[in-house]
Amino acid sequence: MITFRQRIRTAVALLTAAALTACGATTGSSANGTIEYWLWDSAQQPGYQKCADAFAQANPGLKIHISQYGWDAYWSKLTAGFIADTAPDVFTDHLSKFAQYVDLKVLRPLDDLGPTGDIEDGDYQPGLAELWKGQDGKRYGAPKDWDTIAIFYDAAAIKAAGVDPAELQTLTWNPQDGGTFEKLVAHLTIDEKGVRGDEPGFDKAHVKTHGLGSEGSGGGGWGQTQWSAFTGSTGWQATDKNPWGTKFNLDQPALQDTLSWYFGLVQKGYMPSYEEIGGANAIGTDKQIQSGTAAMGLSGSWMISSFTKLTDSAGKKLDIGLAPTPIGPSGKRASMFNGLADSVTTLSKQPENAAKWVKFLSGEECQNIIGQSGVVFPARPAGTDLAIAYNKSERKLDVTPFTQQVVDKTTFLFPVTTNAADIAALMAPRLDAVYIGSSPVSSLTKLNTQLDDLFKVAQ
Repeated sequence: MITFRQRIRTAVALLTAAALTACGATTGSSANGTIEYWLWDSAQQPGYQKCADAFAQANPGLKIHISQYGWDAYWSKLTAGFIADTAPDVFTDHLSKFAQYVDLKVLRPLDDLGPTGDIEDGDYQPGLAELWKGQDGKRYGAPKDWDTIAIFYDAAAIKAAGVDPAELQTLTWNPQDGGTFEKLVAHLTIDEKGVRGDEPGFDKAHVKTHGLGSEGSGGGGWGQTQWSAFTGSTGWQATDKNPWGTKFNLDQPALQDTLSWYFGLVQKGYMPSYEEIGGANAIGTDKQIQSGTAAMGLSGSWMISSFTKLTDSAGKKLDIGLAPTPIGPSGKRASMFNGLADSVTTLSKQPENAAKWVKFLSGEECQNIIGQSGVVFPARPAGTDLAIAYNKSERKLDVTPFTQQVVDKTTFLFPVTTNAADIAALMAPRLDAVYIGSSPVSSLTKLNTQLDDLFKVAQ
């Protein structure tokens, strides 16, 4: 049980990351054999219900109650739960929250619980399990799934532009002229009179279809589905080491030159403005492609199901293709490599039972169930293979653009640091200002100093 002092500390720190909302009749942990489990992705809930049913059958007297909330409500309710003793036994954890939760002592070390004490790093995709170890060396999350970034595109738009889809597999990029990637983005951009972005007379102020969609400035998540693939392909890293960096690198030319080019696409009319996408509450690139306001969009593998279900205004299924992120100045392509995990809260009144559920979630049986659903790539290689097979047979979709980055070792890890909530609170408005054009990219140098100061305060 966390102390009153810890609970107050939790309230102060976590509320900087999520506004506290009414929690209704949310029920927390109890000791009656029902394990409360929370997740945010509705697409994954059916698969995890199958896991829950299998777990209950194998563990008489225990059952799983799953609660699903949308992303924003999820973290707000979890925050409130830590304060009001209504947090679940187990929840799906994210790397952007993990470090601060460890610092606030709201997660139980899995090493200290019998069922999860023998989790092996080598059972999962390389690097995933290690991400969930704190600076104390203890494990606070059991690997669940992983994701990378790729380009989703409207196959009809590519065909109408006279582009061979094979060309998208070998695109290159640089911060000087954008390479073949920018040439493609320009050609796919069409103004309201039908003039393409690389043709004379193009009107950048009245664009019907942007060559590249946008999901915002990326300030709240290190540009994961925005600019991280470009900065990563220059060799740039957000911190001096990862995880648990002690210095940020936002003042480096590799980042600032990349962002100057990236947000410059807006000024050229090739990418939608901050206002066009809905500001801080940006609509996804899937919806932009569906509406015809974008021809391509960078997004994560967790969005495969959403993209492949898109239909046009007449209800006809859209033909969606996939391409890898472009090769950058380093001579390699790049993608952020992120992973989710399941964690046990310190508020759980039945931690050993909760750990049994976490062990099952991270085990072969459950991860194979999830792999067969094709919604995400499970953390275990066998589960990943099942997800690849599902996409190939059921969706007729080659997901190599996501998986090859792992095989080729061209991935880099989501930055894991202390003070994650404070970092996001500082970064989001600054990156928004750069996107809007009200602040220059060079303003990130001052931001870098402010972020470094957070490390000093934490010491």
